[in-house]
Amino acid sequence: MSAVQDIEIGYVKENAQNTVGIYLTDTFNLLPMVAALEPLRIANRVSKKVLFHWSIVTNDGLTVSASNGLSHAADYSTETAPVFDFLIVTGPFYTRDIQSEVLIKWVKYQHQHLATLIGLESGCHTLAKAGLLEGRRCTTHWEHREEYRNNWPEHQLSNDIYEMDENIFTCSGGAAPMDMMLFLLERMYDHELAASVADRMIHPHIRNSGEPQTMDLRSRTGVNHPVVLECIQLIEANIEQPLLPEEIAELIGISKRQLERLFLRYMKTSPARYYLTQRLEAARSMLEQSNTRIVDIAKATGFRSAGHFSTRYLSSYGITPSEARSRSIDVDRR
Repeated sequence: MSAVQDIEIGYVKENAQNTVGIYLTDTFNLLPMVAALEPLRIANRVSKKVLFHWSIVTNDGLTVSASNGLSHAADYSTETAPVFDFLIVTGPFYTRDIQSEVLIKWVKYQHQHLATLIGLESGCHTLAKAGLLEGRRCTTHWEHREEYRNNWPEHQLSNDIYEMDENIFTCSGGAAPMDMMLFLLERMYDHELAASVADRMIHPHIRNSGEPQTMDLRSRTGVNHPVVLECIQLIEANIEQPLLPEEIAELIGISKRQLERLFLRYMKTSPARYYLTQRLEAARSMLEQSNTRIVDIAKATGFRSAGHFSTRYLSSYGITPSEARSRSIDVDRR
């Protein structure tokens, strides 16, 4: 359970605006950036005061393009930017592209000079690379979770939509920054302001930090049978060390034959084939998102060797894992 609700926000500027830096990099995701910024814009409008003033920062002060191709101009480079009260750090679409030592040093500098840091999606990995998440509760987008655990197994990674640990915030991304910023507005000012902002965004339910990142299994699979759902939960919880169908059946308390009949009826496939698909999908995400070695991806998704993994991947997707990684890099560069 997240301890976000216990934090105290003690840095409200009563008679001056809070400065917000928004660091953007090429291929940043537009949705989480907008979801973080719009509550601040609307808070200014509702309060009829400039509570927040924001500036865009890029590495070199030049225009960058979001993952959907839209361009955004910068106000500062990391060299010319001032120290902000809040620094929102976005990351590239693929975490493997976080390589800038200049950025890492600048983020550390902002933190040392008391800026509150907010990592969005792969921006959380930037904060981790800067060594700022050690000993702190943190989160990231569910697609990046396995890679994060592989890189920083000692970190206190949660599955929450956002985490606030003193003056470092991390957020899973998507629409979740909206909820995080509304929570922040409530703590900095009052519930009335946060509720007014939420209403203007047609956002009737402000999610707390501990709500899940993904849809519940019933909504995601379209299946309501409790035994099938329990089986899927077991499968998703045991990707690195897969269970045999008979082991799943025993844990659920049914026969292997019953398990196979239920999956054929509700999932239109066998338990073994469904399990393999989930493992391969997890592997494909890691191939596209990270620089993790193929042999380590094979291990993390339950294959006995890199060769076995490659054979299964080729059979399912028509290309090898190395070809899949190369294609994803080529697409990014177009």
